[in-house]
Amino acid sequence: MKDESHSYLKRGFDLVAGVLGFVALSPVMIAVALAVVATMGMPLFFVQSRSGLGGKAINLLKFRSMTDARDANGQLLPDDHRTPSVGFLIRRYRVDELPSLFNIVRGDISLVGPRPLLKTSEANVTGGMRRLSVKPGLTGLSQISGNTLLSEHEKLAVDLYYIANRSMAFDLRIVLQTLMTVIHGERRDEALISRALALMAMDTAR
Repeated sequence: MKDESHSYLKRGFDLVAGVLGFVALSPVMIAVALAVVATMGMPLFFVQSRSGLGGKAINLLKFRSMTDARDANGQLLPDDHRTPSVGFLIRRYRVDELPSLFNIVRGDISLVGPRPLLKTSEANVTGGMRRLSVKPGLTGLSQISGNTLLSEHEKLAVDLYYIANRSMAFDLRIVLQTLMTVIHGERRDEALISRALALMAMDTAR
């Protein structure tokens, strides 16, 4: 009953946050869309299949941040060679993920949860159904604890730590810390990472 009431409360929170986010951030989204089209052309969006709740495939919507530039053999150039300055900028401030508000409103993802990953990712394979037992999120504990500075093993541990300790209060704290991370950049939370790794090691030993 507690999990069910939390689920309803979280879904209501997601709907309100998603709709208000669209309204409040629409000027930013329009500006980003114009910048993407002006520097990279169409298409405007990048759609990628990720794992949702229970492993169900979802199509995650993001602003495009890379071109399709290829070498003489027709192979795609490395990511950094295909990412213009505008692409680096919108990634740095995470505004490329604003279209994913649509995924929140539709119910594919939550505002807060483990990051939706590719089906073949190590965390999805190793974490199994434990990691997929909750909806993925636009932001999450891994994103505020180091994100790209974490190893795949650390990300999995932090995601499982979130699942074991999730609550609406925890979600609100993650949302606030996400804003600080966007402003100040990514930093490793060594204390949290250590607790998460210890918890995962204990669960594995059982």
